[in-house]
Amino acid sequence: MAITDPVADMLARIRNANTAKHSKVDIPASRMKISLAKILKSEGYIKNYKVLKDQSHGVLRIYIKYDEVNQGVITGLKRLSKPGRRVYVKKKDIPFVLNGMGIAVLSTSKGMLTDRDARKQNVGGELLCSLW
Repeated sequence: MAITDPVADMLARIRNANTAKHSKVDIPASRMKISLAKILKSEGYIKNYKVLKDQSHGVLRIYIKYDEVNQGVITGLKRLSKPGRRVYVKKKDIPFVLNGMGIAVLSTSKGMLTDRDARKQNVGGELLCSLW
């Protein structure tokens, strides 16, 4: 069965693994998911990620990060732009997530960027998701 929204599927798998206290989660790989995992790692929301090769597309393995009291670092994630309703923002309309405590991820002409990086580079784009 085909997945209609792969990014929402990825976010749901991460959310479920975080809630169930799993150490890792496997997701079917794509370039967009790998670049999203790269942003999550650079911002400190996940420990690490690996791309494993298999017969077809490959598997993206994400290692979930927990704090000292075994609480997930990711407390919430939300898919903002959906296949049925795309959300595009201009550079001046990029939202702040929890007054800067979280991040918004945008797909721009310069690649996938966080809200801070998009403001620095003066680009807008499609608002994919927000994490806190």
